[in-house]
Amino acid sequence: MSEPRVPTIDLAPWLTGDAEARTALARTVDRALCGAGFLLVTGHGVDAGLRAAVREAAREFFVLPAEVKRAYEARVGGRGWLGPGAEANGYAEGTRTPPDLKESLTFATDEPFPDPVVNAEWYAPNVWPAEVPRLRALCEEYLGKMAALEKELLSLLGYALGLGPGFFSRHMERPTYGFNINWYPGTEVVGEPRPGQFRIGPHTDFGTVTILDRQAGKGGLQVHTDAGGWADAPYDPAALTVNIGDLMARWTGDRWRSGRHRVLPPPADEPTEELMSLVYFGECTPGTRVESVPAPVGRVAYPPVDSHVYLREKLNSITVG
Repeated sequence: MSEPRVPTIDLAPWLTGDAEARTALARTVDRALCGAGFLLVTGHGVDAGLRAAVREAAREFFVLPAEVKRAYEARVGGRGWLGPGAEANGYAEGTRTPPDLKESLTFATDEPFPDPVVNAEWYAPNVWPAEVPRLRALCEEYLGKMAALEKELLSLLGYALGLGPGFFSRHMERPTYGFNINWYPGTEVVGEPRPGQFRIGPHTDFGTVTILDRQAGKGGLQVHTDAGGWADAPYDPAALTVNIGDLMARWTGDRWRSGRHRVLPPPADEPTEELMSLVYFGECTPGTRVESVPAPVGRVAYPPVDSHVYLREKLNSITVG
């Protein structure tokens, strides 16, 4: 039987296996990322109870009246609440869609950075809702797990390219990250979808790796490949979904695909369906020079970019209004 185009990998061989097991895992990862740019990852060590608790606390915020939530309103790429109509992710790839049918709580790196200009743009303090005081501790615990997992994944990716475990992870001395808790309510909250409107429009992510904890649903995640078009993403409640972002695709000279995806609108036959996703967007230390690795690993030589100049341009591109 052929492997699924979005395979499930167990991190255990990478964390505790011998050289042969690590090499076999690296081959599987390379093949998957050359295709759809997505993986399902088990053996990640992130407790299901913690993930459930983050969702439960976040939902307490999302169901508050809009006037309460508005006190935490933020711009795209900031810290706080992104309300209805704030984003249209399809804009990043040039697809003109109506605004995305979601709300988000968004948090990010906030430990001070030595450069005051960089610090002001990328390390501003997080804004934690006073109405749900337990959310902060839960998110900080979850983000600690995500940061550790991101470093392991980047080490595995460097190894999978034959460039060594430190090739990407050495750029993680003071990395930024973005963390969105995305709430996808039903039509009783968002109204009937307009033509071409999605919970999240078609796009690729912007950074290095994205680590997603998602829920299955009819109005859920779809992945695009050149061969198969759009298809529902596979789901395993024990697994996290990992995909490659644009910076990583550029870094690998398009050997690996930046995984194109979208989230469908509330389904017509189940209009009250409600889903919530925890989305960790991995990045690197500001000022990192991202330069395509040459052939035979890389396939396209992109002009070098400053990682965070690139990220800011992308974040600005999806902002509605």
